[in-house]
Amino acid sequence: MTIAVVGSLGLDTIETPAGRVEEVLGGSAAYFALAARHFLPVSLVAVVGTDFPAEARGALEHPDLDLSGLEVQEGKTFRWEGVYSRDMNTRKTLRTELNVFEHFHPKLTEGIRSCANIFLANIDPDLQRDVLDQLRNPRLVLCDTMNYWIQGKREELLAIFKRVKILLINEEEARELTGESLTHRAARAILDLGPETVVIKQGEHGAFLQGRDLYFTCPAVPIESVVDPTGAGDTFAGGFFGALARMGRLTDRTLRAAVAYGCVMASFTVEDFGVKGLLRVKRAEILRRADSIMEMTRFTLNDTSRLLR
Repeated sequence: MTIAVVGSLGLDTIETPAGRVEEVLGGSAAYFALAARHFLPVSLVAVVGTDFPAEARGALEHPDLDLSGLEVQEGKTFRWEGVYSRDMNTRKTLRTELNVFEHFHPKLTEGIRSCANIFLANIDPDLQRDVLDQLRNPRLVLCDTMNYWIQGKREELLAIFKRVKILLINEEEARELTGESLTHRAARAILDLGPETVVIKQGEHGAFLQGRDLYFTCPAVPIESVVDPTGAGDTFAGGFFGALARMGRLTDRTLRAAVAYGCVMASFTVEDFGVKGLLRVKRAEILRRADSIMEMTRFTLNDTSRLLR
């Protein structure tokens, strides 16, 4: 059993209060794949230019990462540059160069077309549709999106929502998509658009999941020093989808657990620039942080209810 991800690979230049790095491996597919591979093998579908560094490709070369869907086209790789505010809650994009990614049209291999678990990362809804049309019999399809597509390709995006089981989106995007100012009302409104479940990513506050008959919220893992929040949402998606697909079924229990693992994987990303934090992750630490979330959220009223009697 594998997961296929279709998204971007790029070279990021990032400045935060903790420092600055130039042209490090980034892109939604990189963060997702490096997180999800801890749970199941991942097939990566993306495009890079002929200038893509060997070091960046080497970071993706792993027995549990299939790179047969990685296209190399003549030209330059996608690049992004951004600077974060002092509290790292907002960022300003200084430069976006689509380069070969501008004309990317995913062509799935025979193996990926048969994949049952598909994550459509934050790409053009038309590309997400093209991918869905190439799949033979997908069992579990998740997707992400962003303000740019909500504003510029709303109708195409709404058509995608009717074909996916779970949508991952952040608070700002959920409010813009639905026109609801309260996040939990926005989540319920999204369910009317097609997905069976929606996961709202809340950054340093964790995430919550809304289903037809399920509501669950999970805190973020407390991190002493946040270095770079770039890619945390895509890493969350990798942990969430990886854990969910590995458990093999959709239940209240597995969905809750998947949200917790998403928060755990995102915590590793913010501890270093780019994907460096993910490259150091060990299974024992993943399990330890998952246990810590369980302890933070576990409580009983048995010992305190008597105070109200």
